[in-house]
Amino acid sequence: MTTLTVQRIREDVADCLGEDDPAEIPLDENLVDYGLDSVRVMTLLERWRRDHGAEASFVDLAEQPAIEAWAKILGVAAS
Repeated sequence: MTTLTVQRIREDVADCLGEDDPAEIPLDENLVDYGLDSVRVMTLLERWRRDHGAEASFVDLAEQPAIEAWAKILGVAAS
């Protein structure tokens, strides 16, 4: 299992939203404003559980839909 990083979260979110450049998604922006919905949150969470052993809940991520908030919830060290 690989370590989850802020950059990986950002890249996965960009991929899920069909965004070509992950840097276009600010770390502190509400991802709902970028088109993130509950199905995509669950898809990302399942990917991170499978690939990185993430132990967050759907509710935790849904309540704070921003990359920097997710990094804290997922126990990712700030980069």
